[in-house]
Amino acid sequence: MLDLFTIFTKGGIVLWYFRGTNQIFAPSVNALIRSVILQERSGVYDHDGLSLQYKLDNEFELVFVVAFQKILQLSYIDKFLSDVHLEFRDKYKNDLRAENRNYTNFEFQDDFTRILEQAEKWGRMQATLPKQMRSFEDSHKSKKTVASMIERKGEEKPAGSKKSVKIMENKKEQEENVAPPQMNGGNEDLILENRKKMIEKLNKKKGDKPKSPKSPPQKSGKQMRVWDLGGNTRDLPNLDRSKDKPEDMKSDFTTSNAMIGSMKGGIQDLEVESDSDYSEEEDEEEIKNYEMRQSTAPTKKSGGVFSLFKGLVGSKNLTREAMQPALDKLSDHLISKNVASDISHKLCESVAVKLEGKVLGTFDTIAATVKNTLTEALVQILSPKRRVDILRDCLEAKKNKRPYVMSFCGVNGVGKSTNLAKICFWLIENNLNVLIAACDTFRAGAVEQLRTHMRHLNALHPPEKHAGRNMVQLYEKGYGKDAAGIATEAIRYANDSSVDVVLIDTAGRMQDNEPLMRALAKLIKVNEPDLVLFVGEALVGNEAVDQLVKFNQALADYSANENPHIIDGIVLTKFDTIDDKVGAAISMTYITGQPIVFVGTGQTYTDLKKLNAKAVVHALMK
Repeated sequence: MLDLFTIFTKGGIVLWYFRGTNQIFAPSVNALIRSVILQERSGVYDHDGLSLQYKLDNEFELVFVVAFQKILQLSYIDKFLSDVHLEFRDKYKNDLRAENRNYTNFEFQDDFTRILEQAEKWGRMQATLPKQMRSFEDSHKSKKTVASMIERKGEEKPAGSKKSVKIMENKKEQEENVAPPQMNGGNEDLILENRKKMIEKLNKKKGDKPKSPKSPPQKSGKQMRVWDLGGNTRDLPNLDRSKDKPEDMKSDFTTSNAMIGSMKGGIQDLEVESDSDYSEEEDEEEIKNYEMRQSTAPTKKSGGVFSLFKGLVGSKNLTREAMQPALDKLSDHLISKNVASDISHKLCESVAVKLEGKVLGTFDTIAATVKNTLTEALVQILSPKRRVDILRDCLEAKKNKRPYVMSFCGVNGVGKSTNLAKICFWLIENNLNVLIAACDTFRAGAVEQLRTHMRHLNALHPPEKHAGRNMVQLYEKGYGKDAAGIATEAIRYANDSSVDVVLIDTAGRMQDNEPLMRALAKLIKVNEPDLVLFVGEALVGNEAVDQLVKFNQALADYSANENPHIIDGIVLTKFDTIDDKVGAAISMTYITGQPIVFVGTGQTYTDLKKLNAKAVVHALMK
């Protein structure tokens, strides 16, 4: 059933492995490490017809990987991984410790075979067992007695209310704590007396606490404005509060009126400021209270300053229960910053998997450790996994005497044409002439919009400055024509005219529109562009994930090629409208692993930036 099982350290040393076939598994395991383990993701990873699953041991820094055929549905894999993990570390824990680490002798074949047989037997039993509904005897309702439903004197609330149910549960617990007397005829008075004492105790606990002689201070709320002079206009300057605002609170996204900017050689980094009130101190206080409750729950002896230090000093391994309050709060925080809810939960789950079993350092708090680990994971997600250098690729294509082709796709109204013009201006600033292919033959005014951009760009870079040559040209055939055919003719014209770059503008389409998605896949398949860019808005959260997944899937499904050309990069638009709610960048990058190549931040041609991963994550975690 299993094709591969291997145990190796995080440093890359293979301790033990089992191989069921003669297939070479190194590419699949390396892909798992690059795409899942290093990216701190969880779940099943598919590669080259194989399904791979892994488990981490953070205490001994081990990785357990199992691989099997993708078509098989093995229900026992999770249990099998956990059993092998526990068996291996318990058997060789002395050899795996840092002080006497020994990686030479691991005879684990017999144990592995035994655990595998047990797991397969367990899986077969689970498959044969019918799923039965819970019987009445297993429910909580069946455990209620007639006595618990009787309303007695002294109980103010009816038996059906929540508070009365809670009282009855407390009474039941206290009755169980009291030693039951022998049920003889003379002990009935004793039973009634005990019940009376118990009801009196409950009424005392339920009674109102004595009020403090000092009344609580009134909360300061928003006060009504008093117009001394009946609302004269000379009081209007007092309403201008912008003059009292500190300089460091002003936004960085100030749009310049000048359309000409110096962008030669590169694009400025995007800096993001955050005004959120999220504080790490609240997390630390919450986790500290949780740890102190956990440490003082079993016994009352350890108290004072030592119970405080027990929550700070690394005296035990991290557990999921201890991390859960911090993970829940960080997950809610990410969702409030526009990160898709599913991705937020997956990120926190990957952090829990990475930290579970890790020993905290001295005076390291759980909240700070969890937050720092999540911050590192987010920076790693936003950092490009491959080289993205469009200028270099354009010059390389020019050296080979062919045009460099970029295609833009996305849903309606995200700003494809506008950001295409911004990228066109950046290319012209770097002395590359451009041909715009008007392949949006559906939307009214799409060709006229590109023609207007062409006139403005040629006015900024007139032919007199470039040896009489227009730096921007428009190739259009009107409306209602085949977009793939127009793109083919535009590329052929650019090749004959020695144009450096071709930018293909496509029509906006919803991700669920199958005929239009087939047409887009046809355009990309026929013309084979060098770069396919998905244009998405920074305003959306969960919708961004749905758009990107379905566009990527459509390009793969509707292409007849064995290796279809899918999305290569992302252009994130309207970034100046979201303040510090930058979670869409995380959602989009997490789904495909493709980099965010450009970020649009305004209305002018110079408002094009590249993403600064650390600045975005800093704003996201504030």
